[in-house]
Parts: sequence; structure tokens; C-alpha cells
Amino acid sequence: MAEDWYMVNLVGVDRPGIVAHVSAALFQAGCNLGEAAMMRLGGNFSIMLMVQGSGGKAGLVRLLEPVAESLGLRLHVDRIEGHLHRHLEPDVRVTVFGADRAGIVARVTGVLAEVGFNILDLQSDVGGTEAEPIYVMTLEGQAPEGIEAVRSALAAVGGDAGIEVEVTPIETLVG
Repeated sequence: MAEDWYMVNLVGVDRPGIVAHVSAALFQAGCNLGEAAMMRLGGNFSIMLMVQGSGGKAGLVRLLEPVAESLGLRLHVDRIEGHLHRHLEPDVRVTVFGADRAGIVARVTGVLAEVGFNILDLQSDVGGTEAEPIYVMTLEGQAPEGIEAVRSALAAVGGDAGIEVEVTPIETLVG
């Protein structure tokens, strides 16, 4: 029987040693790791790991619950299809910045969805001061209708007072 793949998500307050403890427990149990993404947001830490191993979802939960509890993390596990080595390369970067206000993410991503833009990575942050916050969001993805379609779609968003939008091609070197 082939071993199944699972998406393991752990979230909690950031502290040193989270990745070391989680990866050690998985290694000691004979699990394989696929792709992983880890991020610190607002003092919290989130990790997503593709994990392959026997014992099913229940076995993985039994293995990781004590580790998660000892680190003050919340654990979530889902069975997935593990498609490794199918990396999508972004060809367009969109940067949005300006006065922080509600709805920026919804508006930008809605417009991008209308032109078929496939978001592969989204990063955002709030800078400036509490009195004058500045929102910065960077998206990378694939634009099947081309970069000009993305620029045209985002023109209205960039026309909002206090919001600037930059759309640039990403040149990926292969070979």
C-alpha cells in the first residue's frame, strides 16, 4: 500500500524551535516531507507541510498532538494528493501600496480573478504609523491573458485616492 500525503497546518504564537521540534517528530516517525511554507505574521507563526507517512490521518494527529500542545500550537491535518515537482513559475508581480483601508485585498484579488490571474504567492504588511497606516501587498502569479490585461484590470484600483499599483513582468531564468 502506498503511503498517503497529508497537509499539516500548525498555528500559534511564534517562538524559537517550532520547526526543529515538528520536523524531528516527523523524521523519527519515518515520515517524508514534501513542500513546506512557513511564515510569521503579527507575532504568530504558521507552517504548512506536505507530509507522507503510514498510519493515516489519525496516526499523524496522534504523533503531532503532543508536539503541538507542548509548543502551544493548533494542529489541523487533511489528506491531500501529493503532486511534487509541479512548480508553477510566476510571470507577473503586482504591488499595491497606499493608505490602509478595508477592502483592498478583496478589490484587487477580485479584479485579478476576472482576468484569470492565478495567484501563486501573496504577501502583505501594514507599515507607517497607527495614525497613518500604509498597506503594502505583493502578489506573484500567472497571467494567462498577458500582463496588459492585468494592467488594464487594475487601472481602476490604481485610480483610487491614495492607492498605487505597479504591475511588472517576472523574468525566470531556466537552465
